[in-house]
Amino acid sequence: MNMRHDAQVIGAGPRKVICLHGWFGHARGWGPLVQHLDQQAFSYAFMDQRGYGHRKGSGGPYTIEQIAHDALALADQLGWERFALVGHSMGGAAIQMVLADAPARVQALVGLTPVPASGVPFDDAGWAFFSAAAQDAGTRRAILDLTTGNRLTGVWLDHMVAQSLAHSDVEAFGAYLTAWAKTPFAERIQGHPVPVLVVAGEHDPALGADTCKATWLQHYPNARLQVMANAGHYPMDETPIALASAMEAFLREVMPG
Repeated sequence: MNMRHDAQVIGAGPRKVICLHGWFGHARGWGPLVQHLDQQAFSYAFMDQRGYGHRKGSGGPYTIEQIAHDALALADQLGWERFALVGHSMGGAAIQMVLADAPARVQALVGLTPVPASGVPFDDAGWAFFSAAAQDAGTRRAILDLTTGNRLTGVWLDHMVAQSLAHSDVEAFGAYLTAWAKTPFAERIQGHPVPVLVVAGEHDPALGADTCKATWLQHYPNARLQVMANAGHYPMDETPIALASAMEAFLREVMPG
């Protein structure tokens, strides 16, 4: 399979950025964010993970390690020797695995409401709740509502559930829960000097500012935290212009033009 066709590549700028989606996402599921990106200053490649989007039916393995391997293969196909990475939620873990595997190639990380390299602890009830989401659309909707602070319109929640169901394999969706929650590898990235921007949503109850401070900001000496007002777990949908502005201001600062 030609990986190039599994990525949405936009822009023709000198700063190269690979974007890895979250559990409910896919390469073409970054919401209104994409239309606000600077295509003169940046080139963005939005990759589908295995079992998602244009890679539905691809089969696994559905692991953080495999996402990182595929991201590096995509960079090779694009001819990008060095690049930054943006990762949302589950993708936030995967961008760190890319760093662990190929530290010399990574110029910067942007974690959007990101899973830390230490994994995500669940109690039994929480694990049962999230585990039901692969098979049950209602659970997917409830998770979306919970992680955005129970404050967004049901029209958006229904749209996100429909997109999730249409653009992911049930097998992959189920397997990736274990991958992002239970793949601790913080010792591989601890203390790495790469510039890092962590964006937390003020209404995200799980991967919010406190979690980011206790994980990302402890793992990376050059990490900074930006709390996105009026956003929960999906700032690319909730506050896309503010997010594009914050991401690109950081990347312009740390990447040569």
